[in-house]
Amino acid sequence: MCLAIPMQVVEIKGSSGIAEAGHIRREVNLQFLDNVSPGDYVIVHAGFAIQKLDEKEALKTLELFREMERVNKMTESE
Repeated sequence: MCLAIPMQVVEIKGSSGIAEAGHIRREVNLQFLDNVSPGDYVIVHAGFAIQKLDEKEALKTLELFREMERVNKMTESE
């Protein structure tokens, strides 16, 4: 199973950039998208930014991931 996650672009270096989600930073390929700027949220899959996402939706999705992590930790400790 593959998962694409929203990440915020913090730096651009040509057709690549640095994006972060939480405390994780990764280099991502931006060649599939036009007009990406630092501060933009993108959906990242397998190291490629595949779609721009508005901030509200990105933050909502990231909160869902955090909630899934909390539930998973609770079930593991039972």
